[in-house]
Amino acid sequence: MQNPHPALRPPRVLVVDDDPTVSEVVTGYLDRAGYAVDRAADGPAALECAARCRPDLVVLDLMLPGMDGLEVCRALRDTGPVPVIMLTARGDEDDRILGLEIGADDYVTKPFSPRELVLRVESVLRRSAVSDDRPGPQLRAAGITVDPAARRATKDGRELALTLREFDLLTYLVEHPGQACSRERLMHEVWGWEFGDLSTVTVHVRRLRGKVEDDPAVPTLIQTVWGVGYRFDAVSGVTADGADAR
Repeated sequence: MQNPHPALRPPRVLVVDDDPTVSEVVTGYLDRAGYAVDRAADGPAALECAARCRPDLVVLDLMLPGMDGLEVCRALRDTGPVPVIMLTARGDEDDRILGLEIGADDYVTKPFSPRELVLRVESVLRRSAVSDDRPGPQLRAAGITVDPAARRATKDGRELALTLREFDLLTYLVEHPGQACSRERLMHEVWGWEFGDLSTVTVHVRRLRGKVEDDPAVPTLIQTVWGVGYRFDAVSGVTADGADAR
């Protein structure tokens, strides 16, 4: 595979795994895909490496000695936004959900295909890229403004600190006001997955509500459609650059 960003410096990926075999294999695949790769075998080393040379993305094993992946993810988030893909064992569903709650952007269950991981890395980095072009149409509804080109969202003028998945989910819901979107549909359209753990969608909706709703316990924007999924309700409709987007 060639460098996905030939005109720019190669994106830097930090691989954090205490299994030297896994770390070596993942590093080899990412290196051949054109990424600059740093490695760390534990949490403190990962944070030191991230502070020394800020990565564009972190591939983070959940089960690390001493300081586990959840703690590392929290610490990384405290220093600023950085995409995180978590590596989890197939039976660690509760920890995987907690990782998504903390702000991991994606997860891959072990055992996994290194090629699949590279594709996930490419996908997350592609979503995290901010366009240098002129701002495109902005979507506005219920005090929320979404700028898909700049990947920025605000609520009543206050910028929302959204993860990549949260931003993509909000954008999709705002673009489809009044539609009942199933979890399967969101998984396919927002995540790009043909199949996956539907609890991932539930977790991200819960996190997004915490950031856009006045009272997340009584949501008025992102409504649950029982037995189906979710619906974005905007009483005044959604507008794009002042024009009705519907």
